[in-house]
Amino acid sequence: MKSGFVSFIGRPNAGKSTLLNRIVGHKLAIVSDKPQTTRTRIVGVKNYPGGQVVFVDTPGVHKPTHRMNVRMVDLALEAMREVDLLTLVVDVSVKSGPGDRHLLSLVKDVTTPAILALNKVDLVAKPKLLPIIDCYRQEHPFVEIVPISATDGTNVDVLERLFLQHLPEGEPLHPPDYVTDQPETFFVAEIVREQVLQLTHAELPFSTAVVVDHFEEAAAQKLVRIYCTILVERESQKPIVVGRGGAMVKQIGTAARAELERFFGTRVYLDLRVKVKTEWRDDERALDEMGLRKPS
Repeated sequence: MKSGFVSFIGRPNAGKSTLLNRIVGHKLAIVSDKPQTTRTRIVGVKNYPGGQVVFVDTPGVHKPTHRMNVRMVDLALEAMREVDLLTLVVDVSVKSGPGDRHLLSLVKDVTTPAILALNKVDLVAKPKLLPIIDCYRQEHPFVEIVPISATDGTNVDVLERLFLQHLPEGEPLHPPDYVTDQPETFFVAEIVREQVLQLTHAELPFSTAVVVDHFEEAAAQKLVRIYCTILVERESQKPIVVGRGGAMVKQIGTAARAELERFFGTRVYLDLRVKVKTEWRDDERALDEMGLRKPS
């Protein structure tokens, strides 16, 4: 039996969360085309005939501008040091830049063995992949280099077999039915935030957060009651989320409720409020309340 921890690291929008969701078979991480969607460490567990892998999805490594971003990047760097195997996820559909070179320098600074997953190969002509592979092979002694597509599944099964091959021998770390360490309220907040990301203007995602104020399961009524607050940083942003006559927040709520009902398998009552909280991204207490934890 093999068992151990595998972390996904990479730049924002490299496809780490899409890869985690595909491998685990559950939507543990929300996915958006907006950068810095993943804000905390997300654990997903998968059992195989030959062992168990604990996957750790991390925020994209970027230049931090607020306390929130500092925590995000610190969590990603912590995951590099505390796992058995690194997986550097690179988006090959965009030109390599300083951010990629910075990530490579971080990988070189740790002794953890690393696999390179060249993601989004479905968007690139095959002849263009060869020089990219050759370039990365010269930069670092990756134990494996695998071209993949987390979106359509290309070579993801190959990648999974390699995880088990390079992990140490050991008994499973979690029970067979264990999937993640995140509480239900985390998924509630993320599902609502996902709809905010999809339905509002481009300038909002960085300054928007969702807090679950109250969560109650009414078993007799087969109903989950959820009350959430959508935070924005400026008064000018509140009308964007609320919309004319409340139309936007209603649209967000309708879409989020449908997703939550699929998640919980029961009816959901969802109440959304919009509140202005200036500079919440630099408020340590607010970040704690949102579960954006500091590295240990």
